[in-house]
Amino acid sequence: MDGSRTKAWVGTLVFLVVTPGTVAGLVPWLILGAHYPPLSWPIATLGAVLVVVGVAVLLDAFVRFAHQGRGTPAPIAPTRDLVVTGPYRFVRNPMYLAVLAIILGQSFAFASVPVALYAAAVLVAVTIFVVTYEEPTLTQQFGDSYRRYLAAVPRWRPRLTPYRAPEGPESRHGD
Repeated sequence: MDGSRTKAWVGTLVFLVVTPGTVAGLVPWLILGAHYPPLSWPIATLGAVLVVVGVAVLLDAFVRFAHQGRGTPAPIAPTRDLVVTGPYRFVRNPMYLAVLAIILGQSFAFASVPVALYAAAVLVAVTIFVVTYEEPTLTQQFGDSYRRYLAAVPRWRPRLTPYRAPEGPESRHGD
């Protein structure tokens, strides 16, 4: 593994632990405290499924950023290549949706309205970040290939059919 790939993997792992680990793990745990109310098994099961699916999608997206994108999800060490494979073929922001699924899953599993309200606050914060920083930055970095992706793949509601990027190096790098 070359030095840039090693840096991408290390940076991605650190960012995974620090950012989603805090937002989707530590903060909900602090909100819940040591008081877990009695659970309804169907709702708790739904919550567990949301957490497991969210973790799986999140890990998949992080691996794609390090391996295919040759960078990290962190704005200070972004990917060199635009990642439009895996869950990114269906929705532009699978990492954020995965984090929200993890938080909402915990709110269901532990019947916690405060954690559900926290999920709503995270959604608002993420939406503001995506619209004001991330999308303009990616448009500047990747040019027409990102503009085509923006036009074809929804921000939050997954497509029913997978997006297929045009062939060639311009589909992965800035234009």
